[in-house]
Amino acid sequence: MPDAPPTQIPADPHVLRYLEHVRVEKRLAARTLTLYTLDLERLVQLAAAVNVPLLQLTSAHIRRFVAQMHSAGRSGRGIALILSGWRGFFTWAGRQGLIPHNPVQDVRAPKAPKPLPKALGVDDAVRLAEFDNTGADPWLEARDAAMVELLYGCGLRVGELAGLDAVANADTHRLGRGWVDLQAGEAHVFGKGSKRRSVPVGAAATAALQAWLAIRATPFGGEGAARLDAALFVGQRGARLTAQAIWLRLRQRSQQAGLTTPVHPHMLRHSFASHLLQSSGDLRAVQELLGHANITTTQVYTRLDFQHLAKVYDAAHPRARRKKPGG
Repeated sequence: MPDAPPTQIPADPHVLRYLEHVRVEKRLAARTLTLYTLDLERLVQLAAAVNVPLLQLTSAHIRRFVAQMHSAGRSGRGIALILSGWRGFFTWAGRQGLIPHNPVQDVRAPKAPKPLPKALGVDDAVRLAEFDNTGADPWLEARDAAMVELLYGCGLRVGELAGLDAVANADTHRLGRGWVDLQAGEAHVFGKGSKRRSVPVGAAATAALQAWLAIRATPFGGEGAARLDAALFVGQRGARLTAQAIWLRLRQRSQQAGLTTPVHPHMLRHSFASHLLQSSGDLRAVQELLGHANITTTQVYTRLDFQHLAKVYDAAHPRARRKKPGG
């Protein structure tokens, strides 16, 4: 629990003058003025504890106070709000000629820990990957199934998926696009920072892509072929699918598959990384597959814990290979 707020009005005359200033000049609401009063009383008490006059506090003192509040359990956001109040007081004091510089000016609150990326459990991820919507348009079904396999089986970003061409050509390189080499079993993607990387394409993704490519151009035969974009994944008018369209299709597909959580493309990327890391334990390899420039970005996945992984995986990734019965 955070420390209890002080109850007495600050006795420091400069603080009292400042509070009167913000009450009259800024016409602060009563609740805001109360919070300013509490935060400044805290500052007065902290200054007294180190036996330093309020207007002689330095940035080093303020940083020490921040560390004390943080170790006492106050959140980064809470500390940031307190620092904002302190900063306003010292800014006013500087304008009054009471101090040469603001000791809070360059002090920042501790950053809040990044939330864990949302990832599907293994059962849900496999359920989505294996979902077969038999009542859907076969063309749309083949396309959407292939998109899911590449997102989950290769850990692609949605922009990388949308940027894939069906066949590599001169424009593919010139315009910074990617492509899939089914014969080699690799996806060559153009990622963040204009960096290219290659990731393996597993057996399930390869099969799904082959099924999709076999019918991809079917609706655009004859004169319609001229409308067909070079993109691997196109819409019903032949144009490259946008990232937003992929988001919508994946969300719809996850609901059709009966998943309780609406799935977005980055959730499948997180699932790919989390499941692969939990199964293989090879952080560097996962970093390379994801295209992370810094391994600290990949390390967030070490904090995720999924149960019963050994029962689901027979290799580094559940979509790469299946054990044969009795194998």
